[in-house]
Amino acid sequence: MNHILPLHRSIRRVCDYIDHNLDEPMDVKHLSEVAALSKYHFHRVFVASTNITVSKYILLARLKRASFELAFETDIKIIDIALKAGFDSAEVFSRAFKRTFSQTPSEFRKQPQWPTWHRVLEQTAHKQIENTLNEDIVTFPKTQVAVLEHRGAPERVYETAGEFVNWRKSSGLSPIRSSLTFGLPNGDPSTMPASEFRFKIAGSVKTPIPSNDFGVLNAEIPAMRCAKVTHHGSHNTLEQTIYLFYQHWLVQSDEQPAAHPCFFQYLNLIHEVDECDLRTDVFLPLC
Repeated sequence: MNHILPLHRSIRRVCDYIDHNLDEPMDVKHLSEVAALSKYHFHRVFVASTNITVSKYILLARLKRASFELAFETDIKIIDIALKAGFDSAEVFSRAFKRTFSQTPSEFRKQPQWPTWHRVLEQTAHKQIENTLNEDIVTFPKTQVAVLEHRGAPERVYETAGEFVNWRKSSGLSPIRSSLTFGLPNGDPSTMPASEFRFKIAGSVKTPIPSNDFGVLNAEIPAMRCAKVTHHGSHNTLEQTIYLFYQHWLVQSDEQPAAHPCFFQYLNLIHEVDECDLRTDVFLPLC
């Protein structure tokens, strides 16, 4: 029987892998396999555990090594250090290094500003955030829904939502006030190209819906065991609640996330209440 590592140990294992393979290409799919997580959950758990993205962690790890080489291996040419760190040219390396440490590689080589260097690398330290969330374990029931899928830039989701509202009003098959409303993303929009982002806007229905000019389709949200937390306020700050959820509950629990991405149930809608009064249940499917 395979032993599943607690999540914080899984992420530590990934960090160790990165630290020991800095000369190799870093494929997120492979790193998520090292963590024994889906790509979707891997991004969120990594940020919850380290407070930075995996790409930022890799960059800092490579620049950290490069900084030691600059300071203590002065016979190595800067271009060779740049290429070893995965940069195509000394110019690109120089821009990234200065953006990170406020010194060019040549300046750092001559007189490293170590206090600044340490402050930057403190970003990799785990920072605790006060846990103000109340989590519950629930069984989400199988739910028949009508869905309209948004494709592309996440900032344009409201355009698709408007179309779905128009369908609901014109069809009467999923009344806004008496039906449930859901949002089902295919992943974290901050970790994927906009062209790959998908977001299903869904409303519960009692009977299958007919074909329509809006492109709304029949679907089902399966029954799942989930952890649930309620987000209060703007949908623009949902990510903060999600990361708190991952950091203060999932990472410290004995639970493992299922392959299904987290999803949302909107308990009220932006056109019904002031933004500060919005309430959204966040469901995290569990194994």
